[in-house]
Amino acid sequence: MSGPVSQERMIHPGPRAADRAVAVRADLRPVSGVLPAGRTVMAAVARLFADAGCKGGVVWLDGVTCDPLRFVLPAPSTDGIHAAWYSDLHAPHGPVTIGRATATVGWKNGAPFLHCHGTWGGTMGHLLPSESVLAADARVAGIGAPDAWFEALPDPETAFTLFTPQGGGGVTGLLARVLPGEDVTTAIETLCACHGIGDARLHGVGSIDHVRFEGGGRMDCHATELRLDGATLTAGRATIPIEVVDIAGTIMRGRLERGTNPVGVTLELLIERTDT
Repeated sequence: MSGPVSQERMIHPGPRAADRAVAVRADLRPVSGVLPAGRTVMAAVARLFADAGCKGGVVWLDGVTCDPLRFVLPAPSTDGIHAAWYSDLHAPHGPVTIGRATATVGWKNGAPFLHCHGTWGGTMGHLLPSESVLAADARVAGIGAPDAWFEALPDPETAFTLFTPQGGGGVTGLLARVLPGEDVTTAIETLCACHGIGDARLHGVGSIDHVRFEGGGRMDCHATELRLDGATLTAGRATIPIEVVDIAGTIMRGRLERGTNPVGVTLELLIERTDT
């Protein structure tokens, strides 16, 4: 069990949205290239996706070195409104190499934007992509969509501005969001079944309100940040390994237990079909 222990559950301030998962169909394609030294992570990823003709998707930043690298951890809210918030800025000195990181890619206020959770320097957190600068050229890979994207939109239920899938029209996958309180595993299965998807690779970032792993492991914290780590859907049944960090910076890894892992604030997904 990680510490500190908390049994507090998230209570969001706004009206509960009727639809608990939303998705758009997407024409997915591989994206790869070199992020050049000297650019911010945000600017470099934006150029990579623009050059590929893609508006949204996901990218992995494994092995990227930044100087500076800036990030925050999940934290309790102190404003009396939000159910959770972010820590003060973490600013490690000198170059930091990202171990593994997943970023959803989209738009905010008319400009490219990304939402990234990953591990680096012995910790895990929420990368600030406009404040983190590439210290060396870095080859990365991802999955993009020319016809679908995530758009940062005000969310009345949580009072956050959150990535929400937009556009659509393809047949090779989905961009999706699962809303608070929905069990991660069963929500993904239901969403895929609704779109006729039986087999897929699952990618994304988000949060869970008190994590429960297969085998009895648990993270008793309402504010967490996670990335899916090799998650799959096979014959309609989801297996969801994750990496996750709590407010104390404790990292845990494991497969989610079915039926006991409610989304905290949001779960952003790219669902890559493998059954076509």
